[in-house]
Amino acid sequence: MWLRVLLASTLCVPFFATAELRHYVASLDQSQWKLSGNTPIICRLEHDIPAYGKAVFTSTAGKNHNLTFTLDMWVKPDQVTQATLMSMAPAWRPGIMSKEITELTYQKYFSGEVPRNAAWSMLAELERGMEPTFYYADWYNQSNKVAVGLSAVNFNRNYRDFKACLAGLLPYSFDDIAFTVLTYEFGGSELTRFSKAQIAKVQEYLAYDSEVELVLIDAYTDSYGGRSSNQKVSEQRADSVKNFFLSAGINQDRIYTVGHGERRHVASNATIDERGRNRRVVIRISKPM
Repeated sequence: MWLRVLLASTLCVPFFATAELRHYVASLDQSQWKLSGNTPIICRLEHDIPAYGKAVFTSTAGKNHNLTFTLDMWVKPDQVTQATLMSMAPAWRPGIMSKEITELTYQKYFSGEVPRNAAWSMLAELERGMEPTFYYADWYNQSNKVAVGLSAVNFNRNYRDFKACLAGLLPYSFDDIAFTVLTYEFGGSELTRFSKAQIAKVQEYLAYDSEVELVLIDAYTDSYGGRSSNQKVSEQRADSVKNFFLSAGINQDRIYTVGHGERRHVASNATIDERGRNRRVVIRISKPM
């Protein structure tokens, strides 16, 4: 572990001009970045901060190019705390001016979080060899000041891998597939063209997500035909969808199927389109929060 005690005046940060500063940042030989998540549903880039905690950049599958940053502290804030995020030159690059990235508020008992645009700015600063640094007053003693830096040493190679991971993220999230309705062509077990695309998305996503806890499959038919045969058709449809999830690696003990036959219609059966809405399978997927 490496703990530096400095005067803020040496870092050219006016807010701390007269205060003693505890500075947490990895040394040259301690600075390590690692890609702890590298799948089509999550990309995670981590950096250990000795004696303090961990810095984590995370992006997940979805329609939007999202990015979050979390300063995961060993000791969480004991009160709401104001902080300033600066881009600082490391000690071996003297003469480069610092600049402010954003102002932050640490919530009581929570790790520090940075908004999306500021998180992208942090990555850009790290890429050019700068040291994003958080400054705040110690919540146990306001006269003590704290600086927490992210070292750029060994960053770029791992950042290239992180960006490659970002490029491979699926364009839909868990929320997009957690509730899915499939519909069928008239008179059989053939999914509509749109539903085939939908279940392919669900299957692809679940192939990478090991946290799925429960899959509920409810199958229904229209009222065309006998009740007994409709009940069997609904059960066959439910089992067919179940097999999709089994092939995606979901444990069969976590999959529950129910065939409802022609019960619980969502539309009348007066027209072809209305009967089509009733020929459906509803998939509900859950995982721990």
